[in-house]
Amino acid sequence: MKKNNIYIAILFIAFMAISCDGFLNVESNSALNEKIIFTTEELAESAVMGITVSFAETNSYRSRFLPYYGANTDIEYYNSSEKYPDGKADLVVYATKADNNQMNTTNNAWGKMYEGVERANLAICGLRNSGVADPGTNMGHLLAEALTLRAVLYLDLTRAWGDVPARFEPLANESIYKSKSNRDEIYKQLIIDLDEAQKLAFWPNESKYTKKCNRVNKSFIKALKAKICLIAAGYAQRPDSDLPRLSNDPELERGKMYKMAEKELMDLYNNQKQAGAIEDNFETVFRKLCEEDLTAGGESLWEIPFSDGRGRMAYTFAIRHLAADQYTGLAQGGQIGPTPHLFYDYDVDDLRRDVTCIPYRWSASNPAIQEVNKLNNWNFGKYRFEWMKRRVTSSSDDGLNKQYMRFAEVLLMLAEVKNELYGPTEAAPYLKELRKRAFPENKQKEKVQDYVNRLTSKEEMFQAIVDEHAFEFAGEMIRKEALIRWNLLGEKMRDSKERMRELREIKDRYSDVPSVIYYRNIKAHDNDVNNERLEFYGLNRGEFGEPNDDGKGKFTSKEWIKESELKDDKIESLFVNDPDKYQFWPIWQVFITSSNGMLKNDYGY
Repeated sequence: MKKNNIYIAILFIAFMAISCDGFLNVESNSALNEKIIFTTEELAESAVMGITVSFAETNSYRSRFLPYYGANTDIEYYNSSEKYPDGKADLVVYATKADNNQMNTTNNAWGKMYEGVERANLAICGLRNSGVADPGTNMGHLLAEALTLRAVLYLDLTRAWGDVPARFEPLANESIYKSKSNRDEIYKQLIIDLDEAQKLAFWPNESKYTKKCNRVNKSFIKALKAKICLIAAGYAQRPDSDLPRLSNDPELERGKMYKMAEKELMDLYNNQKQAGAIEDNFETVFRKLCEEDLTAGGESLWEIPFSDGRGRMAYTFAIRHLAADQYTGLAQGGQIGPTPHLFYDYDVDDLRRDVTCIPYRWSASNPAIQEVNKLNNWNFGKYRFEWMKRRVTSSSDDGLNKQYMRFAEVLLMLAEVKNELYGPTEAAPYLKELRKRAFPENKQKEKVQDYVNRLTSKEEMFQAIVDEHAFEFAGEMIRKEALIRWNLLGEKMRDSKERMRELREIKDRYSDVPSVIYYRNIKAHDNDVNNERLEFYGLNRGEFGEPNDDGKGKFTSKEWIKESELKDDKIESLFVNDPDKYQFWPIWQVFITSSNGMLKNDYGY
């Protein structure tokens, strides 16, 4: 079992129906319960952990928000997108309707996020009023954790829906129905909240509460604040604009936001011994994630926690297992994968490529072997059942955490901020540091030092950062948010369709990609009697012709790139409507109907 199960027994869940001033005018018991709970550390912690329960409930982050928000992009593809319209595909092809059959229920992501917000509001109010939530104290850290979890919820609400109702106080009679707020006001409040939180929070491993990366710490708070600053300073569709634009709020002016982000990011960069740092090996980041190594102070800054029988990260993002086998009792994975061209966009020496883009699946046998997948159905490899230390036996959940942010993003945000404020020379060290672990030692000079040194203009450096973001974070579902704030979503999505057409015809940018691949099964380790691992020849650019006979077994050939493997309907299903005009989901009809006329949809819905 996982050492930290989010389903802490919350004996005081009834408190979640009261507020600091009394919910629906309940008076004396409310005040008494609040005083007891928020002056007793164990009870206060349970109230704060109650916020995370809202992340894990059935139709919340677990099986609705995390699987669908973030797909489709130029690097990530819901592998059943061509089934549009079917409810699930609608959510990713920029053609969602307010009555979507996967989302239009009261217990869905929108509702559960606001449930989490209300729980956070209650905890924040109670801890602030307790008189004991001071800097340097455990109670102060719990207040920081509640403020940060609320910021995460609001950030994700604005990512998915744009302008949303803002509630920063517990519910009362007069605030049950509320119209949408300008998201700029939400961003500004989150920045204020995270300023308060970082003054209260402990660094990783500084407290019993910060020894694991599934609990909030000062490093994550600073990185989250920096990210919100960049989002607030970036482009996005607005209710009053057909196409994305920058904010008109002078407090969110681009230069101010980038300077604010720079301060937080430099605090982290200059304090890596305490704050965290990137792993030396890219694959290790994700092996630790799958092994459920929660040690704080490494690359993982914060993870959404799921219990063993909750959460669908491997279910959605892992390499596909067609049957229960030697690695898993849950035959799932492969719902989201790389766009077919992404593998070929990596430098052939980039060590991240073969961790990220997987051209095989596990066979429908036990024990299973790796078998060739299809060009139109790649898998991501950052989540793998075969890397887990426990066997998944649930029928629909795997319990792996969602890695919400890692230190690699700190480095890339730093490169972006420095380039924007000062130019490419100031940005170069951070881009080099990130690329350094992506290439073997004998390629460092050419593909790290020389590559970055050639980026002599701000535009060249920015384009390199955009590319690096794709290669570093593919499959982590943060690309859509970044493309939106860079005003590149539609442009990159259209380019992705063109890339798929070029790949299918083996021309232009993909003219040196072989159409035929060769493969064989070999031993994965000395005790392997199953020859479970697949070895390829012909996947790399320029690998034409049959492989040499090395006496270790024959290769089988397969026509890999052909029109039937990448049909027009598959390519066109990357997006149905212009992504720049449908950057957000509509508010679901059930919430519009029950809003007493206060809510409505924008953005053409």
